[in-house]
Amino acid sequence: MALQINPQMSFEQQQKLKEELLSDELIDLAKEKYLPLETLMAYYRCVIMEIETKFFVLNEELSLEYDRNPIETIKSRLKSWDSLVKKMRNKNLTMNLKTLEENIFDVAGVRVICSFQEDIYRLADSFLRQDDVRLIEKKDYIKNPKTNGYRSLHLIVEVPIFLQNETRYMKAEVQFRTIAMDFWASLEHKLRYKKNISDADAEMLGEELLICSQMSAELDERMQMVKNKISVAEKS
Repeated sequence: MALQINPQMSFEQQQKLKEELLSDELIDLAKEKYLPLETLMAYYRCVIMEIETKFFVLNEELSLEYDRNPIETIKSRLKSWDSLVKKMRNKNLTMNLKTLEENIFDVAGVRVICSFQEDIYRLADSFLRQDDVRLIEKKDYIKNPKTNGYRSLHLIVEVPIFLQNETRYMKAEVQFRTIAMDFWASLEHKLRYKKNISDADAEMLGEELLICSQMSAELDERMQMVKNKISVAEKS
Protein backbone atom coordinates (compact mmCIF):
# COMPACT_ATOMS: atom_id res chain seq x y z
CA MET A 1 0.00 0.00 0.00
CA ALA A 2 1.34 3.42 -0.93
CA LEU A 3 2.10 5.91 1.81
CA GLN A 4 -0.78 8.40 2.10
CA ILE A 5 0.14 11.94 3.22
CA ASN A 6 -2.51 14.56 4.02
CA PRO A 7 -1.76 17.46 1.63
CA GLN A 8 -3.01 19.92 4.26
CA MET A 9 -0.14 19.04 6.58
CA SER A 10 2.78 21.39 6.79
CA PHE A 11 6.09 20.30 5.28
CA GLU A 12 7.53 19.74 8.76
CA GLN A 13 4.54 17.59 9.76
CA GLN A 14 4.83 15.51 6.58
CA GLN A 15 8.52 14.90 7.16
CA LYS A 16 7.91 13.89 10.78
CA LEU A 17 5.17 11.45 9.72
CA LYS A 18 7.43 9.87 7.09
CA GLU A 19 10.20 9.42 9.64
CA GLU A 20 7.80 7.75 12.06
CA LEU A 21 6.33 5.45 9.44
CA LEU A 22 9.74 4.47 8.13
CA SER A 23 11.30 3.98 11.56
CA ASP A 24 13.51 1.00 12.30
CA GLU A 25 10.82 -0.41 14.60
CA LEU A 26 8.27 -0.46 11.78
CA ILE A 27 10.73 -2.02 9.36
CA ASP A 28 11.59 -4.68 11.95
CA LEU A 29 7.88 -5.36 12.48
CA ALA A 30 7.32 -5.74 8.74
CA LYS A 31 10.22 -8.19 8.51
CA GLU A 32 8.90 -10.16 11.48
CA LYS A 33 5.44 -10.50 9.93
CA TYR A 34 6.14 -10.85 6.21
CA LEU A 35 9.65 -12.24 5.80
CA PRO A 36 8.75 -15.71 7.17
CA LEU A 37 5.80 -15.89 4.78
CA GLU A 38 7.88 -14.78 1.81
CA THR A 39 10.57 -17.30 2.78
CA LEU A 40 8.06 -20.15 2.97
CA MET A 41 6.54 -19.20 -0.38
CA ALA A 42 10.05 -19.13 -1.86
CA TYR A 43 10.55 -22.69 -0.60
CA TYR A 44 7.34 -23.75 -2.33
CA ARG A 45 8.52 -22.11 -5.56
CA CYS A 46 11.74 -24.08 -5.21
CA VAL A 47 9.91 -27.41 -4.82
CA ILE A 48 7.93 -26.62 -7.98
CA MET A 49 11.21 -26.12 -9.84
CA GLU A 50 12.62 -29.39 -8.45
CA ILE A 51 9.54 -31.36 -9.55
CA GLU A 52 9.44 -29.73 -12.97
CA THR A 53 13.11 -30.63 -13.50
CA LYS A 54 12.42 -34.25 -12.60
CA PHE A 55 9.71 -34.46 -15.24
CA PHE A 56 11.80 -32.69 -17.87
CA VAL A 57 14.47 -35.35 -17.32
CA LEU A 58 11.95 -38.21 -17.42
CA ASN A 59 10.41 -36.83 -20.59
CA GLU A 60 13.81 -36.67 -22.26
CA GLU A 61 14.69 -40.21 -21.23
CA LEU A 62 11.36 -41.71 -22.27
CA SER A 63 11.46 -39.87 -25.60
CA LEU A 64 14.61 -41.83 -26.43
CA GLU A 65 13.01 -45.12 -25.39
CA TYR A 66 9.64 -44.65 -27.11
CA ASP A 67 10.62 -42.24 -29.91
CA ARG A 68 8.09 -39.64 -28.74
CA ASN A 69 7.55 -37.22 -25.88
CA PRO A 70 4.97 -38.56 -23.41
CA ILE A 71 4.58 -35.13 -21.80
CA GLU A 72 2.70 -32.53 -23.81
CA THR A 73 3.17 -29.70 -21.32
CA ILE A 74 3.86 -28.97 -17.66
CA LYS A 75 1.93 -26.32 -15.76
CA SER A 76 2.56 -25.07 -12.23
CA ARG A 77 0.91 -22.75 -9.74
CA LEU A 78 1.33 -21.42 -6.22
CA LYS A 79 -1.87 -20.85 -4.26
CA SER A 80 -2.55 -17.22 -3.40
CA TRP A 81 -2.48 -16.12 0.23
CA ASP A 82 -6.21 -15.29 0.05
CA SER A 83 -6.96 -18.81 -1.13
CA LEU A 84 -4.81 -20.34 1.61
CA VAL A 85 -6.46 -18.26 4.34
CA LYS A 86 -9.91 -19.33 3.10
CA LYS A 87 -8.87 -22.98 3.04
CA MET A 88 -7.42 -22.81 6.57
CA ARG A 89 -10.59 -21.17 7.86
CA ASN A 90 -12.73 -23.86 6.24
CA LYS A 91 -10.61 -26.47 8.03
CA ASN A 92 -10.74 -24.52 11.33
CA LEU A 93 -6.94 -24.36 11.44
CA THR A 94 -4.86 -21.94 13.48
CA MET A 95 -3.58 -19.10 11.33
CA ASN A 96 0.18 -19.59 11.43
CA LEU A 97 2.82 -20.78 8.99
CA LYS A 98 3.67 -23.98 10.88
CA THR A 99 0.04 -25.09 10.74
CA LEU A 100 -0.13 -24.16 7.07
CA GLU A 101 2.91 -26.22 6.17
CA GLU A 102 1.78 -29.23 8.19
CA ASN A 103 -1.85 -29.33 7.04
CA ILE A 104 -2.21 -27.75 3.59
CA PHE A 105 -0.54 -30.03 1.06
CA ASP A 106 -1.42 -28.32 -2.22
CA VAL A 107 0.20 -24.91 -1.70
CA ALA A 108 2.54 -25.83 -4.55
CA GLY A 109 1.04 -27.60 -7.53
CA VAL A 110 2.45 -29.14 -10.70
CA ARG A 111 0.23 -30.45 -13.48
CA VAL A 112 1.63 -32.86 -16.06
CA ILE A 113 -0.37 -33.09 -19.29
CA CYS A 114 0.26 -36.33 -21.16
CA SER A 115 -0.50 -37.59 -24.61
CA PHE A 116 -2.07 -40.89 -23.56
CA GLN A 117 -3.53 -42.40 -20.43
CA GLU A 118 -0.83 -45.07 -20.25
CA ASP A 119 1.78 -42.28 -20.16
CA ILE A 120 0.22 -40.99 -16.95
CA TYR A 121 0.82 -44.21 -15.04
CA ARG A 122 4.27 -44.75 -16.56
CA LEU A 123 5.40 -41.25 -15.57
CA ALA A 124 3.83 -41.45 -12.12
CA ASP A 125 5.50 -44.79 -11.41
CA SER A 126 8.88 -43.53 -12.63
CA PHE A 127 8.54 -40.37 -10.56
CA LEU A 128 7.61 -42.25 -7.38
CA ARG A 129 10.49 -44.71 -7.79
CA GLN A 130 13.00 -41.90 -7.35
CA ASP A 131 14.82 -42.21 -4.02
CA ASP A 132 14.14 -38.68 -2.83
CA VAL A 133 10.40 -38.61 -3.58
CA ARG A 134 8.14 -39.49 -0.67
CA LEU A 135 4.53 -40.39 -1.43
CA ILE A 136 2.05 -39.06 1.14
CA GLU A 137 -1.26 -39.64 -0.61
CA LYS A 138 -2.53 -40.95 -3.94
CA LYS A 139 -6.00 -40.42 -5.42
CA ASP A 140 -6.84 -41.99 -8.75
CA TYR A 141 -9.77 -40.12 -10.28
CA ILE A 142 -9.12 -41.80 -13.63
CA LYS A 143 -10.06 -45.28 -12.47
CA ASN A 144 -12.56 -43.78 -10.02
CA PRO A 145 -13.89 -40.49 -11.49
CA LYS A 146 -15.65 -37.95 -9.30
CA THR A 147 -19.43 -37.82 -9.52
CA ASN A 148 -19.26 -34.68 -11.70
CA GLY A 149 -17.04 -36.49 -14.25
CA TYR A 150 -13.66 -35.13 -13.14
CA ARG A 151 -10.74 -37.41 -14.05
CA SER A 152 -7.11 -37.03 -13.04
CA LEU A 153 -4.40 -38.78 -11.05
CA HIS A 154 -3.40 -36.85 -7.92
CA LEU A 155 -0.24 -37.38 -5.88
CA ILE A 156 0.72 -35.58 -2.69
CA VAL A 157 4.48 -35.88 -2.33
CA GLU A 158 7.43 -34.55 -0.38
CA VAL A 159 10.49 -33.58 -2.39
CA PRO A 160 13.77 -32.13 -1.07
CA ILE A 161 14.97 -28.66 -1.95
CA PHE A 162 18.67 -27.98 -1.49
CA LEU A 163 19.24 -24.69 0.25
CA GLN A 164 22.44 -22.92 1.15
CA ASN A 165 22.75 -24.49 4.60
CA GLU A 166 20.17 -27.27 4.67
CA THR A 167 18.13 -29.79 2.75
CA ARG A 168 14.44 -29.29 3.38
CA TYR A 169 11.56 -31.54 2.31
CA MET A 170 8.54 -29.65 0.97
CA LYS A 171 5.08 -30.97 0.15
CA ALA A 172 3.43 -30.48 -3.23
CA GLU A 173 0.54 -31.79 -5.27
CA VAL A 174 1.21 -33.37 -8.66
CA GLN A 175 -1.70 -33.88 -11.04
CA PHE A 176 -1.57 -36.03 -14.18
CA ARG A 177 -4.08 -35.58 -16.99
CA THR A 178 -4.44 -36.32 -20.67
CA ILE A 179 -5.15 -33.41 -23.02
CA ALA A 180 -8.86 -34.34 -23.04
CA MET A 181 -8.99 -34.52 -19.22
CA ASP A 182 -7.31 -31.15 -18.89
CA PHE A 183 -9.59 -29.49 -21.44
CA TRP A 184 -12.69 -30.78 -19.65
CA ALA A 185 -11.42 -29.80 -16.19
CA SER A 186 -10.44 -26.30 -17.31
CA LEU A 187 -13.84 -25.71 -18.91
CA GLU A 188 -15.72 -27.13 -15.93
CA HIS A 189 -13.76 -24.89 -13.55
CA LYS A 190 -14.61 -21.77 -15.57
CA LEU A 191 -18.30 -22.60 -15.79
CA ARG A 192 -18.60 -23.60 -12.14
CA TYR A 193 -17.69 -20.14 -10.94
CA LYS A 194 -19.88 -18.21 -13.36
CA LYS A 195 -22.37 -15.94 -11.61
CA ASN A 196 -26.03 -15.25 -12.42
CA ILE A 197 -26.78 -18.84 -13.43
CA SER A 198 -30.09 -20.18 -12.17
CA ASP A 199 -30.25 -23.43 -10.20
CA ALA A 200 -32.08 -25.08 -13.08
CA ASP A 201 -29.42 -24.02 -15.60
CA ALA A 202 -26.64 -25.06 -13.24
CA GLU A 203 -28.17 -28.53 -12.92
CA MET A 204 -28.59 -28.80 -16.69
CA LEU A 205 -24.98 -27.72 -17.27
CA GLY A 206 -23.77 -30.22 -14.69
CA GLU A 207 -25.54 -33.04 -16.54
CA GLU A 208 -24.12 -31.85 -19.87
CA LEU A 209 -20.60 -31.68 -18.43
CA LEU A 210 -20.95 -35.23 -17.13
CA ILE A 211 -21.86 -36.40 -20.64
CA CYS A 212 -18.87 -34.47 -22.02
CA SER A 213 -16.62 -36.18 -19.47
CA GLN A 214 -17.82 -39.58 -20.61
CA MET A 215 -17.19 -38.61 -24.22
CA SER A 216 -13.66 -37.38 -23.42
CA ALA A 217 -12.97 -40.67 -21.60
CA GLU A 218 -14.07 -42.56 -24.70
CA LEU A 219 -11.85 -40.32 -26.84
CA ASP A 220 -8.84 -41.16 -24.64
CA GLU A 221 -9.58 -44.88 -24.96
CA ARG A 222 -9.97 -44.72 -28.75
CA MET A 223 -6.80 -42.66 -29.19
CA GLN A 224 -4.93 -45.16 -27.01
CA MET A 225 -6.24 -47.99 -29.22
CA VAL A 226 -5.07 -46.19 -32.37
CA LYS A 227 -1.64 -45.57 -30.86
CA ASN A 228 -1.32 -49.25 -29.79
CA LYS A 229 -2.20 -50.49 -33.29
CA ILE A 230 0.39 -48.17 -34.84
CA SER A 231 3.01 -49.42 -32.35
CA VAL A 232 2.26 -53.05 -33.24
CA ALA A 233 2.45 -52.28 -36.98
CA GLU A 234 5.83 -50.58 -36.55
CA LYS A 235 7.27 -53.63 -34.77
CA SER A 236 6.04 -56.13 -37.37
